[in-house]
Amino acid sequence: MERDEPDDETYAEELADALVGVQRLIRRRLRAGLTVSRLRGAETELLRLVEARPGIRVSEAAKDLHLAGNSVSTLVNQLVRDGLLVRETDPADRRAARLLLTEAAGARLRDWRERRAALVRSQVDRLDPADRDALRAAVPALRRLAENLHEETDRP
Repeated sequence: MERDEPDDETYAEELADALVGVQRLIRRRLRAGLTVSRLRGAETELLRLVEARPGIRVSEAAKDLHLAGNSVSTLVNQLVRDGLLVRETDPADRRAARLLLTEAAGARLRDWRERRAALVRSQVDRLDPADRDALRAAVPALRRLAENLHEETDRP
């Protein structure tokens, strides 16, 4: 049964539920095809951040991920042990560590992105043209929504 458009009272809740549901199902489907050990969400977020900002300090990563420094240190230790991150001493501050991806981590992230894109593409292709167009038109607004949420999280 097709659902009607949500009214103003339920719109925000239904949008949030739909976004969470899509993300959960994408993760579940991608996990099913894994041949290597599964990374937790925070581990993947940290690897993606280090990929975007090679040499980032642990303290900066904690701030960007909105996690406690000791939580990020624990993630870093695990990812270093698993051969996915390299921690090197920051030449500007010998007490600080800079983070870099290993080749294995880069390959895992590329594989994950390719498999995710293929999964989403195949599911979007199953939709009727009007729904595909609606999703394409919604992407910029969803990006702005994510930016707004990120900015609010950064405020003191």
